[in-house]
Amino acid sequence: MACNRSAAEAYANLPPNGSHAAAPGPAAPPAPLRVSLAALMALMTAGGLLGNAALCVIVYRRPAMRSAVNLLLATLAFSDVMLSLCCMPFTAVTLVTVRWHFGDAFCRVAAALYWFFVLEGVAVLLIISVDRFLIIVQRRDRLNPRRAKAVIAASWALSFCVAAPSLAAWPLVEVPARAPQCVLGYTELPAGRAYVLALVGAAFFAPFAVMLGSYLGILHAARRNAVRVHDQSRGLDLRRLPRAGLRRLQRQQQLSLDLSFKTKAFTTILILFVGFSLCWLPHSVYSLLSVFSRRFYCGPSFYATSSCILGLSYLKSVFNPIVYCWRIKKFREACLELLPQTFQILPRVPERIRRRIQPSTVYACTESQSAV
Repeated sequence: MACNRSAAEAYANLPPNGSHAAAPGPAAPPAPLRVSLAALMALMTAGGLLGNAALCVIVYRRPAMRSAVNLLLATLAFSDVMLSLCCMPFTAVTLVTVRWHFGDAFCRVAAALYWFFVLEGVAVLLIISVDRFLIIVQRRDRLNPRRAKAVIAASWALSFCVAAPSLAAWPLVEVPARAPQCVLGYTELPAGRAYVLALVGAAFFAPFAVMLGSYLGILHAARRNAVRVHDQSRGLDLRRLPRAGLRRLQRQQQLSLDLSFKTKAFTTILILFVGFSLCWLPHSVYSLLSVFSRRFYCGPSFYATSSCILGLSYLKSVFNPIVYCWRIKKFREACLELLPQTFQILPRVPERIRRRIQPSTVYACTESQSAV
């Protein structure tokens, strides 16, 4: 490992002073804190696995929900499911025991899978953001389910190509001794640093810039359209409008309703983007510091810092299903239908009957009717 080699052997380009000749070992957090973090990660694993798997099952079982956006969301959920299965349990075990028990080869495989599924999730968010920008700003709805499947396949292939160097005995990935999972370690090789810059740029900084620009453009277009519809419909007298004016007003009202629907869907994607940014900005900065700063990587607090930042990066897998349940009514209803009847408090009512029953209209009374 880089922190255990001598300055003359591993860092010939560094000045031969005492600060670089040896480095203190990583200080693991106290046992109660490690157990608490491992238990929290186990809960996040279960929550992310169940919530994202539910979305995949819903899209698979309901052909009516296989729209382009839903296919992309299902792909995002599947990448989070695989991340919860292939990486999070081993990190939780290493947190408790402060030792990697799964071999050097699987260490590299786990690191490659971690970046692979993260890159795929980021790629899906980027595709959805650009699609929303084209629909709302450019008014071009190009992404149908067939094209969405082709774009999803291309994103999987590109994500694998970016994450694959970790499998080819890449020297930066080291067996956990300073972190609870295989992470990028310090290096002075120009090729290694260039790869890390490309990896972190593809996983966060480049998608963040594109998505931020898309969302700013969408917000500006939504505000401009809302002001235009308001100005055009302001002060109109329906009794004096000709038939052509009435048709134009109806089109404006339909545009306002369509804009409201698209803005609601855009708000859901924007919340996912905010969650992605908050969870992955610290990890991206942490990865760059680990590779470019030997003092940070070999510091005594690196293990504790790694544990907290890795836990925050995994939190995104749990955050997404919560947003789906909060913002998407069909997802909530489909999740309730997936539950066994023994876990349901209220009896299940068929969807056709739910649409026909409207208690708010049955019991509504006007001022001229009796209150009894």
